[in-house]
Amino acid sequence: MTMHIYNTLTKQKEPLKPLEDKHVRMYVCGMTVYDFCHIGHARVMVAFDVATRWLRHSGYKVTYVRNITDIDDKIIQRAQENNEPFTELVERMIAAMHEDEASLNVLRPDQEPRATGHIDGMFKMIQTLIDKGYAYAASNGDVYYRVAKFAEYGKLSRKKVEDLRSGARVEVDEIKEDPVDFVLWKAAKPGEPSWDSPWGAGRPGWHIECSVMSTCCLGDSFDIHGGGPDLVFPHHENEIAQSEAATGQTYANTWMHAGAVRVDGEKMSKSLGNFFTIRDVLEKYHPEVVRYLLVSSHYRSPINYSEDSLREAKGALERFYLALKGLDMQAKPAGGDAFVERFSAAMNDDFNTPEACAVLFEMTREINRLKNSDAQQAAQLAARMRELAATLGVLQLEADAFLLAETGQQLAAVDIEALIQQRLAAREAKNWAESDRIRDELAAQGVILEDKQGTTTWRFA
Repeated sequence: MTMHIYNTLTKQKEPLKPLEDKHVRMYVCGMTVYDFCHIGHARVMVAFDVATRWLRHSGYKVTYVRNITDIDDKIIQRAQENNEPFTELVERMIAAMHEDEASLNVLRPDQEPRATGHIDGMFKMIQTLIDKGYAYAASNGDVYYRVAKFAEYGKLSRKKVEDLRSGARVEVDEIKEDPVDFVLWKAAKPGEPSWDSPWGAGRPGWHIECSVMSTCCLGDSFDIHGGGPDLVFPHHENEIAQSEAATGQTYANTWMHAGAVRVDGEKMSKSLGNFFTIRDVLEKYHPEVVRYLLVSSHYRSPINYSEDSLREAKGALERFYLALKGLDMQAKPAGGDAFVERFSAAMNDDFNTPEACAVLFEMTREINRLKNSDAQQAAQLAARMRELAATLGVLQLEADAFLLAETGQQLAAVDIEALIQQRLAAREAKNWAESDRIRDELAAQGVILEDKQGTTTWRFA
């Protein structure tokens, strides 16, 4: 079955045709490491983690590169506020980022280049652009990209240069040739980190970083370029202009962009007081609940982050894990071919994770039905479900471990089962008072019993 991916560049789904057979080379714009990662970063992390997992599950080799911007105005400002070297701030934030992604079961990319490790490559690309007439050194030590020179500028964002020019704010003492030109190299300011360059001391502009890191790691042309929804313009548009002008090659064949995260229907913003870091969220919710919330919506769709949506994600995972509870976790995957086919069809349709999750729910219902008639078949189908769910990065925990951890209960599963057996003995002896006492004792600890067809199952409230 052919994989189709929505391409922001063409505004349509297209079949995946890697430049190198069965080898997908993908670059995703990563974090600017001046602060802890927020829930919007988590959306991008998880979206491209799922894409990588599914492509590999489908037999592709994937080289996944996600960069780190480790020099930037925000980094410099935060380091100055903290009265610490910017390098120390960067190292702390990178370590925290890795902790956050590990909590969310996000696999590390194959390569994680840092901007400061590619300064020489930036010199080379900038000089190439100057030599070809696409860039110029200004009188103040900055180097700018000449936007009007690149005829296809705006092809990703559908923006027109003349509209951008008419809306541009022209500064007093403007040193750019054209208001729409953007900076490739910034002249050094007093007290800021800088590198010696052919145009004087300074540091790179943001856009040139990704052009250099991506082409260095993946070649002049590669298969997929991804990032957050706010990067289409100007960042990705400028990357295309720089890279294609410098190399003469198509930069990236497919452009993928994750949807925005809204909080209770509003844009996430510190000024609105609705800004949440991943760490804020994980103080209240199990990491798998947060991950499931992110995969239960299509990666391109805006996602609404709210207490209600997190509770729904928690409830969904509880249904899954309750179905897995009590089954042989060592069983080999078997059966469920129709489910596998539908799950694969969903994922091959632009990573349609909501439809894939719907298939998992149908498998859950079938597992629950089989539990009462064929425990071995139920366990085999459960193993198949976990195999599929692994491509979404969920349902890989022991059922009891998730259920206990999610509720914060101290009562161990073995203790619950022992009390259930005591209650069953009391019911057989028609000691209804003792049966009710045990039920009430468990209920007081957040354990709900359900009696069906002569068997008793339990779940946390």
